[in-house]
Amino acid sequence: MSLDKLKIQLQYILPKHAVSRLVGKFAASEAGPLTTAFIKWFIRQYGINMQEALIEDPKAFKTFNDFFTRELKPGLRPLAEGEHNLLQPVDGRVSQLGPIVDDRLIQAKGHDFGLQELLGGHDSDAEAFKEGHFTTIYLSPQDYHRIHMPCDGVLTRMIYVPGDLFSVNPLTAANVPRLFARNERVVTLFETAHGPMAMVLVGATIVASIETVWAGTVTPPTGGQVMAWDYPTDGDQAIRLAKGEEMGRFKLGSTVVACFGKGMLAQFDDVFTQDAQTRLGRPMAHCQPR
Repeated sequence: MSLDKLKIQLQYILPKHAVSRLVGKFAASEAGPLTTAFIKWFIRQYGINMQEALIEDPKAFKTFNDFFTRELKPGLRPLAEGEHNLLQPVDGRVSQLGPIVDDRLIQAKGHDFGLQELLGGHDSDAEAFKEGHFTTIYLSPQDYHRIHMPCDGVLTRMIYVPGDLFSVNPLTAANVPRLFARNERVVTLFETAHGPMAMVLVGATIVASIETVWAGTVTPPTGGQVMAWDYPTDGDQAIRLAKGEEMGRFKLGSTVVACFGKGMLAQFDDVFTQDAQTRLGRPMAHCQPR
């Protein structure tokens, strides 16, 4: 058996939730010199550029989570101008992108998964995105792990979908069927001036937490049932987020799947292609004028 096949097989038998929650407890703990030593090791191991961080000193972080969700220096990721531009929401790498065909999204060569399944199982949530477009962006351990808005949006619904916690790295994506529709995830649905948008935050092995700016920590705790929250879209209680504003974060890395409604996109940007590196604030796609 090859090493890659062994890595995949081990993921099927590994108690992924238990391991992830154990790592999460350490990541949230204030362990003093042990926390600092682990942060320094992590910086060396993954080649993290701390000169981009608002706080550069590893000793200044009380927990590993504080370090992992570190802020960038102001102005470091300028937002591309243009009313009809959608912005890249994260630092990462484009895994897949393209049209949603027959309600299916491409995961990797030989693998795809269903739109309705991805969004939590309700056809009413999936209907707006049929014949639309999608992109999947993978965040590696070295990346900035806050997720931002591609455009102005009003939150309409949030859905927690229980699931597995496979790794979401390229090797696993190429070998585990329906990966992004079987892993635990938080689905967020928005109304925008360009059309409906979904931002799906996908959990993974040792992802200790998925958070949104309006709800705080969504998971853990985990559960065995899909849970949904609806939000008002008018008045003072509406949750409105501006283009480029933070909408969520991962405590340890994972993947974002963004879906856009039918007719919303004119095209993806010329440099936003499969395997391309992404940087928050750069152009991702161009919307059809409405």
